[in-house]
Amino acid sequence: MAVLGNPDMLTRKIKLCHINAHITCRLCEGYLIDATTVTECLHTFCRSCLVKYLEDNNTCPTCRIVIHQSHPLQYIGHDRTMQDIVYKLVPGLQEAEIKKQREFYQKLGMEVPGDIKGELCNMKTHLDQRNGDTKSEETANKEAGEEKPEEDNDYHRSDEQVSICLECNSSKLRGLKRKWIRCSAQATVLHLKKFIAKKLNLTSFNELDILCNEEILGKDHTLKFVVVTRWRFKKSPLLLHYRPKMDLL
Repeated sequence: MAVLGNPDMLTRKIKLCHINAHITCRLCEGYLIDATTVTECLHTFCRSCLVKYLEDNNTCPTCRIVIHQSHPLQYIGHDRTMQDIVYKLVPGLQEAEIKKQREFYQKLGMEVPGDIKGELCNMKTHLDQRNGDTKSEETANKEAGEEKPEEDNDYHRSDEQVSICLECNSSKLRGLKRKWIRCSAQATVLHLKKFIAKKLNLTSFNELDILCNEEILGKDHTLKFVVVTRWRFKKSPLLLHYRPKMDLL
């Protein structure tokens, strides 16, 4: 039976400097934060860096390929896998970033969003375990069992919330009976499409386009991203329109 590879290779250590080029943002030259990938060429950048760059450009900062002539922001997407890899490879990066976000919200006198609170709790658990402050398996399971009902009934209410008005701008679809909704800022445009399709009894949510300021939104855009990039300095609620796909009337 042939030996597949060298067992020593499985434990070979690699210096971080040797892979920095693959986990850093070309725009800010720092480690990737909220990694976002261009769908046309798969080059990855920090989301804030890329969004700012695309306000005045429509090409990839690395290869200069045209992302889209008029709406490049629709062709970028959050790369969760890449971000997880970066956080695992760079010690202390995730902790430092979450701390910065917490301090930012506290400085503005705003409540820290629920997703950041959750990450802080998870981080504290990992640090306690690393320092040997671990609880018995029985105790941990008991506490988890006690907290589970609360988690199950939360439905993302502890997340940062966004108020939305969903208006129909096509005669081919009817308006929603309840067009005012409030949901997690982490919800995506795809979630809204599915919600509208269910309420209107449509055969497929893919039949819909959702627009903000007459611009079609990408399905992977979170509502927080839409607010920051399309509704900046405007009062709540976030006004979104929906219509049948390719309906230009």
